[in-house]
Amino acid sequence: MSSTPRVATLKEVAERAGVHVSTASRVLRQSEPAGGWSESARRIREIADELGYQPNRWAASLRTRKTTTIGAVMTRLTDGVVATTYQGIEEAATRAGYSVLLSSPPDDLDAERRAIEMLAGRQVDGLLLGGLHIPGKPFIESLPVRDLPMVTVTRHADAGLPFVGADDRNGGILAARHLLDRGYTDLAVITGPAHASTGRDRTAGFVSALESAGVVLAPERIVESSFGVDGGVAAGRALLDAPRPPRAIFAVSDTVAIGVMGAARDLGIRIPDDVALIGFNDIPTVAQLPVPLSTIRSPAHRIGETAVRRLLDLVEGREPETIRLPVELVMRATT
Repeated sequence: MSSTPRVATLKEVAERAGVHVSTASRVLRQSEPAGGWSESARRIREIADELGYQPNRWAASLRTRKTTTIGAVMTRLTDGVVATTYQGIEEAATRAGYSVLLSSPPDDLDAERRAIEMLAGRQVDGLLLGGLHIPGKPFIESLPVRDLPMVTVTRHADAGLPFVGADDRNGGILAARHLLDRGYTDLAVITGPAHASTGRDRTAGFVSALESAGVVLAPERIVESSFGVDGGVAAGRALLDAPRPPRAIFAVSDTVAIGVMGAARDLGIRIPDDVALIGFNDIPTVAQLPVPLSTIRSPAHRIGETAVRRLLDLVEGREPETIRLPVELVMRATT
């Protein structure tokens, strides 16, 4: 008759590593510091892995009143950028010894409210919010979640919460400077939906860079859209089927830019011969298109990883900083 293998204890891990039990406990429950693990901490974790140590999450939660679970509200999870961000969240949480409860509601406030209240009711230790609408602060203040730690991801939505995302404004500036450097001055921008701070900030950077160069966009050259391909088709058609179409377009997401390509094809307009086009995010698909898309690369996976670290800082009582990760220009055939 086989017996169940005995599980190593925290005391055994500490003794093997030559440290106090409290030191081993702290190292094994915390997330990886920004500067990486120290040699001593790395040895403790290696020994724990070697011995097969598994922390007793139930006992720890009773002692600390923490569940080692975080919640994530990620709208539009079918979008490749959102999915990649969530992958970063999941991987970073797992490394830190946390589980993730995910809710992916539609991109509207009532659905997001229900998702947040559901996750808060599951006693998560903190929340990552990936789909807030502008203005986010009144919405956050209306939530019955007391002092639950929360961090906004990708969209800050002017919510007044700690935020981790891309430097969207600078991305818009890079797009504008690239088009200006290539001689384009007859320009347009497709902004995405009005409720998304990502599109607003990218558009603001684009417009400000043009104004600094003495180029002013007419109101009809600033067009809203959804973030889907269909939104890009509709916005692209509105711009390209006009009596005087623009010579270059900045779309604030790659999916919108793909829609613009479809509209151009249907209208018999050649990219980049007749109109230049640049997107935002650098999703894998755009490098493989018949005409590869110039774009602004956004570090979606790193955003997810960094957001988890910042949320766990907040859970542990440390004040996390707002972080805008750098973006970069990727030049391809469409410009």
